[in-house]
Amino acid sequence: MSIEAKFRKLGTDNAPGQETRQNAAGTNALLRGDPLEGRKVDFSHGDVDAHEPTPGAFELFSAGVATGGAQAYTEYRGDLGIREELAPRIAGFTGAPVDAADGLIITPGTQGALFLAIAATVSRGDKVAIVQPDYFANRKLVEFFEGEMLPVQMDYVNADDRSAGLDLDGLEAAFRAGAKTFLFSNPNNPAGVVYSADEIRQIAALAGQYGVTVIADQLYSRLRYSGATYTHLRAEAVDAENVVTIMGPSKTESLSGYRLGVAFGSKAVIARMEKLQAIVSLRAPGYSQAVLRGWFAEPDGWMDERIRRHQEIRDHLLSTLRAVDGVFARTPQAGSYLFPRLPDLAVSHGDFVKILRLQANVIVTPGTEFSPHTASSVRLNFSQDHDAALAAVERMAALIERYRA
Repeated sequence: MSIEAKFRKLGTDNAPGQETRQNAAGTNALLRGDPLEGRKVDFSHGDVDAHEPTPGAFELFSAGVATGGAQAYTEYRGDLGIREELAPRIAGFTGAPVDAADGLIITPGTQGALFLAIAATVSRGDKVAIVQPDYFANRKLVEFFEGEMLPVQMDYVNADDRSAGLDLDGLEAAFRAGAKTFLFSNPNNPAGVVYSADEIRQIAALAGQYGVTVIADQLYSRLRYSGATYTHLRAEAVDAENVVTIMGPSKTESLSGYRLGVAFGSKAVIARMEKLQAIVSLRAPGYSQAVLRGWFAEPDGWMDERIRRHQEIRDHLLSTLRAVDGVFARTPQAGSYLFPRLPDLAVSHGDFVKILRLQANVIVTPGTEFSPHTASSVRLNFSQDHDAALAAVERMAALIERYRA
C-alpha cells in the first residue's frame, strides 16, 4: 500500500471538531425551505462546558505544574506514584489485579492508548477481528498498519435489551480464520449497548481457546444507566497476558482537554506500548498526569448525579426521535451516544448530515464512520446542555420531515 493510500484511509472530515472541513459543494442545491434558527449544537463530541470536570481537577493540575520538572519528565509510561495510586482503584472497579509497575501505562488520551495498543499487536498482513458497528478508529488504525480486517457483526437492532447482539459464531469463525487480535468497545460506541455477561464469558473462552489478544475499550464503563449490568472481560477466566483494557477520564468525567488515558493488562503489550510512546510523544502530558490522582476518588454522589443528568437528557431526546415516523433508536444502556436509524429520505443520508449543519446548525457523525452497514444511522453525543440538545433534535426531526422520501 502506498503512503498516500495509507493516509487517505485515515480521513478526518467527520472527526469531532472538524465539521468546518465538510464540503458543502453540491449540497446547497439540495436545500429546501428556510434555515431553522437555533444555537449550534455539535453532537460529534460532548460539551465540557455543559458538564463540568470532576471537582478539584484544575487544582491537581496546578499542583503538578508547581512540582516542576519531576512532574514534567516522568517515566515514559507515566509517574510511578500516580500509577501506584490508580492501580488498586482500577483493580477494584474491574475485578482483577493491576500491576502498577509493569502492567499499566498512562497515555495521551484513550485515543493514544488505542493507537499504541493496535500498533503493539498488529503488523502487515495480520488478521484482526473487529466489530461492526464499532468505534471508527479501530478500522482506520488496522488499515493504517496494513492488517487484514475480519468483520464480526453486532445486530444491536434485533437483539434483546439484555445483550449487544454480537455474532459469536462469526467471532469464532474469525478466530478460526487466523485472527490474532480482537478489538471491541464496551459499552459499544456508537450504539451505547452493553455486552451481556454471557457474551463476555464466551469472548473470554474463545480468546483463550484460539490464543487471541483482546483489546477492550471500556471508556464509558462508568457511565451506566439504571438497570444496566456490566461484566469486565479481564475479570473472567481469561489469560491476563491476552487482554489489554483501555479506560480514561475524558468523557464521563469531562476531562477531555487534559488528554489522559490508561491501558492496563498484558505486560508484554504494555512494554511495547511504552517503547512506541517514547518515540511518538515521550509520555502523556506530565502536568496533566497529576489530574489522575482524583480519578475514581470523586466526592460522594458526584457520579450518581452525573449519570442522572445524562439519563434525563437521553430519555428526552429518545422521546423526540421516536415520535418521528420511521426512526428507530435503541435505548443506550451506557455512555452518551444515541445511534438512531433514519427513514428513507429524498437525499442521501450523507448529504442529510451536511444539510443538518447548513440548515439547522446541528452537527452529527454519519453512520458510515462506524460500519458500511449503518449508512442510514447517525451518531449523537448527548453529553450536552439539556435544553440546547433537545432543541437541536427537534430541528433535526423537522428536517427529516422536510426531506422525507
